[in-house]
Amino acid sequence: MENFSIDQLLYLVATAFFIVGIKRLSKVKTARSGNLLAAVGMALAIAVTLITPGAGIQLDWKVVAVGAIMGTLIGGVMAKKVEMTGMPEMVALFNGFGGLASTMVALSEFWGRNFVVGPSDNVILGNEVWVIAIILSVLVGTVTFTGSLVAMGKLSGKISGNPVILPGRHFIVAALLIGGAAMGVMAGFMQESYDPTAMILGLTACAAVFGVVSVLPIGGADMPVVVSLLNSYSGIAASMAGFVIGNPLLIVAGALVGAAGMILTIIMCKAMNRSLGNVLVGGFGGDTPSGGNSGGADEYTSYKQASPEEAAMILETAESVIIVPGYGMAVAQAQHVVKELAEELEKNGADVRYAIHPVAGRMPGHMNVLLAEADVPYEQLLELERINNDFKTTDVCVIVGANDVVNPSAIEDPQSPIAGMPILNAHESGTSLMIKRSLSAGYAGIKNPLFERENNYMCFGDGKAFLQSVLDELKEV
Repeated sequence: MENFSIDQLLYLVATAFFIVGIKRLSKVKTARSGNLLAAVGMALAIAVTLITPGAGIQLDWKVVAVGAIMGTLIGGVMAKKVEMTGMPEMVALFNGFGGLASTMVALSEFWGRNFVVGPSDNVILGNEVWVIAIILSVLVGTVTFTGSLVAMGKLSGKISGNPVILPGRHFIVAALLIGGAAMGVMAGFMQESYDPTAMILGLTACAAVFGVVSVLPIGGADMPVVVSLLNSYSGIAASMAGFVIGNPLLIVAGALVGAAGMILTIIMCKAMNRSLGNVLVGGFGGDTPSGGNSGGADEYTSYKQASPEEAAMILETAESVIIVPGYGMAVAQAQHVVKELAEELEKNGADVRYAIHPVAGRMPGHMNVLLAEADVPYEQLLELERINNDFKTTDVCVIVGANDVVNPSAIEDPQSPIAGMPILNAHESGTSLMIKRSLSAGYAGIKNPLFERENNYMCFGDGKAFLQSVLDELKEV
């Protein structure tokens, strides 16, 4: 029992909280408790680290207290004020902060060990693994930070959601990556020949630019994959930071986030018929529509339109209804009205379910989060694979602010930019009600033939206002 350490035991307990918390996040019913468990694990980890910071480390408790108070206040205010529509941007920002924290830890350790003892002592040269961890933590952490800021800008509309293609971008990306890695090696292994401060700052600068130029070419339609990938990067950076400071809990927690984020990224890629390689090298979602099929309003000539009264008449006699939510539902904040409408339809004897596409919205699970906020029963939320075969036997499909995820071009037009992308087969339902502000294209920027289908009605207007009018009509009937 001589080697028994209470702090290591508590770290193990915190790790168990993390693992169980992530496990419970896999289901809507247990997600809230899973999030709480992970938060408890993090609180325990922070407490143990502050109480037992390690040999030779002296904490300034005033600085710790100021940091803790500031972080708590900022986090609490943001959690209360940020609307659900702003959640994707918030997730992107959190990913970026995670990467920045890893970079700062690595840089402080590098400068601390290197110059407190002195370069001539070759302290760094005696620990190659530590040097590699420093390089990876700075590289991945900085890429995550700047890439997340660009992603946040695209999600919030401050940066154009269209792909920004730089001339020679692949050459630029390769030069930044190779050049940055080379400067990292010089900073750690060649200090007698190169200035380590200049080299480590050079690595940081290359990584920062690399993050920007990697995300700029990515279109708005592909942001769910980008957010998921950056989340994975933040975990990898944290894990490397754990190696840098010798903290096993940070290594494990970072590895969990990195692995979970990468698995989710692969799922997102499959849901959009993209390859992971395209994400890693940039240019993801940079394809431009061909043949003049840009999805402009002037391309539609034979669509049918329905008013709230007409939509209510169609829904009144429906025995089965599938609701397809999209980003437009988030923008209109219509999730609560959607739930009220579903309850009213159920009172009329209709079977109501929700079809969730993996990339609907602007981040992984965006629609699930919105509908959970409105207390929609989790049993009614069905993923694409589970519900797609049911559209053909469904009376009415109500599409709330979705576009690309119900575009039949993906399975009917081999030349379409989204050809092969799995979609929700809303076009197979008896009647589809497309609730949308206008005939404008989705993020893929292409025409949606569903608009002109004989069984489809365009319901123009704000999603929340239109559905509220439909609900009022149904209640009157």
